[in-house]
Amino acid sequence: MKVIPRAARVYIGCALLGAGASALPALRPGAATPWGTVALLATLYALCELPARCRVIGRAVGGSVPMGTGSFFPVLLAAALLLPPAAAALTALPGSLLARVDEPPAAPRRAWRAAATALAVWAAARTAGALGCAEALGHGPEAPDFPYALLPAGAAALTFCLVLTALDGGIRATADGLPLRAAWRGLLGRALAPHAVHGLAGLMMAVLWRSTYGPVSALFVLLPMYISCWVFAQYHRERAAHQATIRALVQAVDIKDRYTRGHSERVGHASVLIARELGMAEERLDVVRFAGILHDVGKLGVPTRVLRKDGPLTPEERRTIELHPEYGHEMVRGIGFLGEARAAILHHHERMDGSGYPYGLHGDEIPEFARVVAVADAFDAMTSTRCYSRARPVPTAVAELERCAGSHFDPRMVAALVRALDRHGWQPAVTADETVSAGPAGGDVPPPREAGAARRPEAPGTRPRERA
Repeated sequence: MKVIPRAARVYIGCALLGAGASALPALRPGAATPWGTVALLATLYALCELPARCRVIGRAVGGSVPMGTGSFFPVLLAAALLLPPAAAALTALPGSLLARVDEPPAAPRRAWRAAATALAVWAAARTAGALGCAEALGHGPEAPDFPYALLPAGAAALTFCLVLTALDGGIRATADGLPLRAAWRGLLGRALAPHAVHGLAGLMMAVLWRSTYGPVSALFVLLPMYISCWVFAQYHRERAAHQATIRALVQAVDIKDRYTRGHSERVGHASVLIARELGMAEERLDVVRFAGILHDVGKLGVPTRVLRKDGPLTPEERRTIELHPEYGHEMVRGIGFLGEARAAILHHHERMDGSGYPYGLHGDEIPEFARVVAVADAFDAMTSTRCYSRARPVPTAVAELERCAGSHFDPRMVAALVRALDRHGWQPAVTADETVSAGPAGGDVPPPREAGAARRPEAPGTRPRERA
């Protein structure tokens, strides 16, 4: 169980006090709180959040329910448009307390969620009220004042988003010890678009609620919201299954070839750094990461005795290892979500001058992802300490890549890696359990045992079985 730091407990306590103060006016005698509307909206929000927590209900709908708080914020935003601020804050409490918590301790997390959501709804309602939302929505036979009604609804949704983002950043800073800038970085950008959609759905609910058709008609807005949340949950489940498949394959490679433990993950990371510098679209970044992580999966088809051999490799053993790109391509051919990564797995040992393998492709004949992975792979091999070689310093490895740009590697990919390293740095790692013996930095593989045997030139600073 994670221990909550004292600063976080104080922060949560202050949020609870703020939420209590915001809701208190609705409980005072003579407050004229519309309890019927409050009860209906609070119950509706609680019922929407309940399936994600209740296993019985979750199984009844096939185990595919919207996951986490936030799926049904339109109900809360409708409350912010329909109710006074204090009453709107009350509608958030039951659903927030019932929502699922994925990590312990559950009680403080639920308390925090309830307080933060109540404060956000209260602030949204204050904003909507200040912009005359009640008049813009109309009542009964009165038509809503469009497009003016969009102004208070949009402002309420924006306020809701800003308050939640600010509070979430604060809890990340106090609970996780993150610097303030890091705690808020990226939160607002990820939240703006979903909250804008929630604001429009909340406006639709509020308009229907105030119409002659009454609250029942507003429920129809939730059906498409629930369907969209179900589709989103399915997407995340599918993505999690993809990640599990990748992890299983990488773990199998790491177990079989102890010399490269952790190498695949670092090549995936370096590949993403290069791809970002090249300006690749976001949807391609996951695929290039998969390509880097799985580039060595074909080693599962190479005999273990060859992979773990400590001495020099014979020409036959070297040819066996050089088959691993083709083995890997055959293994992942049927995994549709890998897309371009499959070609990268097959061709990441090709070289710009045509001296690579398995097909001796030249220049732009080599798939783009394969050229990215080739640079990331060689860089990590040179900067990682193995049981048979010491890591080269990053500047030395970069100089070697630049020396071989144009012959072994695509100069664009090398230049992109250099820019990424200047921006983000690099942390080399020890990837074998054994201690490193003394020897020259980045010791190359000894030549094959058979004198005069033909030997394909290897990438700089790498062992043939390491390059992937």
